[in-house]
Amino acid sequence: MRSRRTTLALASYAAIIFAFRYGLERSSLGLALGAQMAVAFSSFALLLAPLWFFGFGAGDWIKEHLGARSLRLAAAAALGIPYLVYAIPTHNFQPSMAVAMFGLPLVLAALVASAPSSKMSWQDAVVLAALVGVYMLKVTSGAWPVRLEALSKLYVADIVLYVYVVVRGLPGMGYALVPQASDIGIGLREWLFYAPIGIGLGALLSFTHYHARVPTWTGVVAALMVTFLLVAVPEEMFFRGLLQNLLESRLKPGMALVVAALLFGLAHFNKGAAFNWKYVLLATLAGVFYGRAWSARHRVLASVITHTLVDVVWGMWFK
Repeated sequence: MRSRRTTLALASYAAIIFAFRYGLERSSLGLALGAQMAVAFSSFALLLAPLWFFGFGAGDWIKEHLGARSLRLAAAAALGIPYLVYAIPTHNFQPSMAVAMFGLPLVLAALVASAPSSKMSWQDAVVLAALVGVYMLKVTSGAWPVRLEALSKLYVADIVLYVYVVVRGLPGMGYALVPQASDIGIGLREWLFYAPIGIGLGALLSFTHYHARVPTWTGVVAALMVTFLLVAVPEEMFFRGLLQNLLESRLKPGMALVVAALLFGLAHFNKGAAFNWKYVLLATLAGVFYGRAWSARHRVLASVITHTLVDVVWGMWFK
């Protein structure tokens, strides 16, 4: 069983990397990167690897083979390697940034390791606030160019996974990317529940506008893949698998769902305006349905499917 899962993980990762490389070479971003494209893509591939392979049990494998907690803590520093892969060949290496990229996962891992139980603790609150601050304030934006800001999101997501799967061993996250029929059914169901609310309220608030168009099948596939991997997976892993999961250890499930959805909505406050309350409202409502999808069986993949469909439909026909 483990060998089949490993084969699936490796084969699917190779296919994803090939597809992204093929698309990047033909995109305006690839042209803009020019000679830096190879090292930028190598950095991306390294950052994507934990996000993908942890969904196939790599976290448990690391815990099993590293053994001692001190080794697991020290290994957290390896999350900074993708920065070096990009920065050194492109002559963008900054000692202070290197210290931050290697030191941040070490500090957060050590803090979480001291948490007393599986329930949400003050250490978790500090780590969550630090991760949100790092991403929202673009603390690591200097590590890669602005046009590669998605790499900063992957870096933060990798820290979350390593710290909470390998170091903390937090139960109930449901971070598994091997699909089950229930993931697809629940994900589609919650999308169908939210779609009329999001479309109707968005039109009423003049936030969304319908655009009649017939996208190419390659455009649809590309949108689904990019949204799934670079938006839905990291965000659902954080807001549902981690945040809502931790909140459930202190609050009733319904209240944990609402709080996580509200925080998810507030994370969208600066999309196109100083405070875009329309986006916050619609994102909060969407977060409720993402939370419902996750809480149905505590499976991140279910909420990822709902999130992906909402974003792709909005981006193609209502943005």
